[in-house]
Amino acid sequence: MTRRSLEPLLWLLFSAGGVLSALFLPVLLLLFGLALPLGWLPPPSHARLIAVLGNPLTGLVLFLLCLLSLFHFAHRFRYTLYDGLQIKHLNELINLFCYGAAIVGSVVAVYLLWNVP
Repeated sequence: MTRRSLEPLLWLLFSAGGVLSALFLPVLLLLFGLALPLGWLPPPSHARLIAVLGNPLTGLVLFLLCLLSLFHFAHRFRYTLYDGLQIKHLNELINLFCYGAAIVGSVVAVYLLWNVP
């Protein structure tokens, strides 16, 4: 019996993370990094932001954005180490650190999104 590889699943997470990161992160950075601090748009009240973050759908979307972006980074960094630095002999260690960091970051995202006041 042959053992199936997790590689297709990792490539799926990589591509989904790349697409979502490219679509949503620039908009969020523009809004919360430039438009609101510089006064181009009127800032929402703290209560309004907490209400939006308290919505389960918003939490799910932000969690998926964090999760997929972290897996995109992990997969890209893994192959950068493989091809750029030619350290394929450390395959298991690199996988553990790259994907482990993505999993830990996702758990932190769940914790932060779950504990919105």
